[in-house]
Amino acid sequence: MTCASPVSLPVMDRVERPQAVLSTFESVSKTYDGKIRVVADLDLEIMEGEFLTLLGPSGSGKTTTLMMLAGFEHPSAGDIRFQGASLLDVPAYRRNIGMVFQNYALFPHMTVAQNLAFPLLMRGVGKAEREKRVKAMLDMVRLPEALDRRPGQLSGGQQQRIALARALIFEPQLVLMDEPLGALDRQLREHMQLEIRHLHERLGITVVYVTHDQAEALTMSDRVAVFARGRIQQVAKPVDIYERPANAFVADFIGDNNRMQGVVRARNGHRYEVDCGGLTLLTISEAAHAIGDDVVVVFRPEDAVIGHPIPPMPNRMDVEVVEKIYLGDHLRLRCRAANRELVSVKISNKRGGGDLVPGRCAVLYWPAEHCRCLPIVDEIRPATAM
Repeated sequence: MTCASPVSLPVMDRVERPQAVLSTFESVSKTYDGKIRVVADLDLEIMEGEFLTLLGPSGSGKTTTLMMLAGFEHPSAGDIRFQGASLLDVPAYRRNIGMVFQNYALFPHMTVAQNLAFPLLMRGVGKAEREKRVKAMLDMVRLPEALDRRPGQLSGGQQQRIALARALIFEPQLVLMDEPLGALDRQLREHMQLEIRHLHERLGITVVYVTHDQAEALTMSDRVAVFARGRIQQVAKPVDIYERPANAFVADFIGDNNRMQGVVRARNGHRYEVDCGGLTLLTISEAAHAIGDDVVVVFRPEDAVIGHPIPPMPNRMDVEVVEKIYLGDHLRLRCRAANRELVSVKISNKRGGGDLVPGRCAVLYWPAEHCRCLPIVDEIRPATAM
């Protein structure tokens, strides 16, 4: 080629506050067959009062990690500590941990009041106190009218609120949530994300949350731990996970990214020149790369500009529009570069783009600050047992 939704709860800012370590994983591994470690050499700190999300694809080890913390699975190696004491010999029912599952796990033959009272009954709480707490929890999740109903008489969203209330009613120090919103439709799921986040902010509880939904993790979390094949690839705040991924896997998994493989040709501090098949790109990286290293260059579709940028940007690429996709609030353009790579561009419908039709040549620009070169992660494979 040669060419030139409304919700009832407010969105709350995350509040920075001093934190102590509540729980730690120390060199924890888990294998079921003695050969493949579904969790491998895991080191992780869970801070008191934080909302930590374990994010990753199916089979990445995130749910197994949660189940070991809950006490439903036992580590094959390493230690899990809670407030400094080992949990290895502490059964699940004595860990003072609340649990919310995707399938709600409510007792169908019990009323909502009986479901909520059950954890208190098991802990020897008296009748008057049980009734007081049940009423308070139903008020908190805004379902006071559900007191005498059974789970089958509630909607999916209402059942999830009751499951959350049951996990909180005995005032646990830690609440674990395993894909709790996976069974809900999109609109209700987004609503419940804000409900859960609101409760976390108001109560100051510690939450460890498992999901494979990147948007959910970014929306709800104080920190996100990205898993792949039993190992954590990065633990950071959502903005750092999105804007400053640690490696090519994280960049690919979190949101949309254009990526090109290249070779480092020059370096100036954290700035690098990378040759991507004859196309020289200016990039940044927190990781240290040597001249001649193979790297992956990534930039996000929303950071690219088609046309003449103001101010000028250092990265420039001649492209041909291959496909134009209408997505309501924006257009997505798939373009082919001179080095034959396909890149994606996202532009607002309000910016027009009517002349950017398949077959049209254009110029693509983006700033070096939004173009990152990352290590190629070739160790993303099942970890073998030692």
